[in-house]
This record gives sequence, structure tokens and C-alpha cells, in this order.
Amino acid sequence: MPETEIRPAVVALLCDSNFKYRRDTKTWSHIDGRPFTKEEQATALHATRDEFEEFAAQHTRYMEYMRTLEEAPEALQRFLAPFMEQLTRKTLGNAVELMSEDERSELERLLGLMIEPSRRFTAYTF
Repeated sequence: MPETEIRPAVVALLCDSNFKYRRDTKTWSHIDGRPFTKEEQATALHATRDEFEEFAAQHTRYMEYMRTLEEAPEALQRFLAPFMEQLTRKTLGNAVELMSEDERSELERLLGLMIEPSRRFTAYTF
């Protein structure tokens, strides 16, 4: 079976689509509400199966990213619990002193997830 070339611009358009049909323009619209132009609508409707699959894979990765962000506070609690159990004076600074370099990296990753604002879904970001 020959491979179909995936056009990045088409995938980007699909990633920026609200797939609800607009009766006023007879098109879909962008995520921000702008209606598709007739050319954009035609492009989206002629996207290949591979392009829709690429869009779906990117969307799946984005949803995993969002789930990770939502679970970060709880994950941080679970991560810190064993360190805090070892301490009489339970502070983050004291817990960090017990951590290996890899554990400190994980702590930084979890804290970053909690303080960094979430990114919106865009093509080829996730």
C-alpha cells in the first residue's frame, strides 16, 4: 500500500477546527469562532484519512498532557509522602535534602506542571 503524504498545513487546520457545522456560513469554524473560508472548508473536507489520523494522534497526546496537568497536584502529594514520612520537621526544603538528583528532577517537573499555565491545542506541539 503506497504511503500518503501528510500535508502539515491541513493537519494544522484540522487542529484549529471546531467541527460543528455553522448554518450561517455553511462551514465549520476555527476554535476561536471565526468561520472557515470556503477554501478552508474545502481543504478540511478533502483531508485524507492519514491527515485525520495524524490530527487524532496529536489530539490524543494533547488530552494526555491535559490529564497530566490535572493530576499534578495529587501526583506531587504522592511523590512527597515517602520523604515527609521520614521527617520530624516536615518542610519541602528538608524533603529535598533527602532526594537524589533524579528525584529532585521529578520534583521540579511536577512543580512545573502546577505553576505553568496550560497550553492550548495547536498542531505539532504535542
